[in-house]
Amino acid sequence: MTASPCADRVLLIQAELDGELDAAGSAALQTHLEGCAGCRAVQADLRALSAGLRREAPRHPAPERLRTALAAHLEPPPRPALRVVRHPALAFGAGAALAAGVAAGVALAVLPVPPATLDDQAVADHIRALQPGHLTDVESSDRHMVRPWFDGRIDYAPPVRDFAAAGFPLIGGRLDYLGGRPVAALVYRRDRHLIDLYVWPATGEAAPVPRTRNGYAVVGWRAGGMAFLAVSDLEAAQLLAFARLWEGGA
Repeated sequence: MTASPCADRVLLIQAELDGELDAAGSAALQTHLEGCAGCRAVQADLRALSAGLRREAPRHPAPERLRTALAAHLEPPPRPALRVVRHPALAFGAGAALAAGVAAGVALAVLPVPPATLDDQAVADHIRALQPGHLTDVESSDRHMVRPWFDGRIDYAPPVRDFAAAGFPLIGGRLDYLGGRPVAALVYRRDRHLIDLYVWPATGEAAPVPRTRNGYAVVGWRAGGMAFLAVSDLEAAQLLAFARLWEGGA
């Protein structure tokens, strides 16, 4: 017997195929699909239907009038007359300058847009999480409740600590998506400021390094088999102090 899909996931599967889910929603859905054969079957059927529609949908040629109008619109304007440079040295200089300009234009046209760095992704995720209803999936100041919540949702157990005594209380956690994989996001507060701490497995050791991205402070470090990336609108010195609390343990 074929397993039945979950009624509350079908629309989410469709939204994910249409690119309408945010990173956290997509990661949560992928986690659900790993354990639900019925929803995986629905996803496969929807993908096949979408591919079939793209392949079989009729295509109608544009009318001649439309093609003529587009061609006239796209036709480049006539070039102004160029004065011929007759002196050999001047001619060479002008030709070299023209070649350099063309080469620069071609380079700008073909160079790909650089992908967003991990810091940029983390800042974007932090900003999105600040929208109402996106900050936490589990809301608790008890690390013994927050840490078990991640069991079965990601393939590792993130360390969870509370630094309320130092002015950085834990307020919860959520599942997020960073660097191409689901990650744990721990949420802390400092006065009226929020801190997102992204945690995932990584090798090596590295001391906290502060930097800024788009007006936000970012501090990254590695310790105990994990990578940490903290993002906040706090001053960089305060976020660095938060990172050093983690270095000291609790």
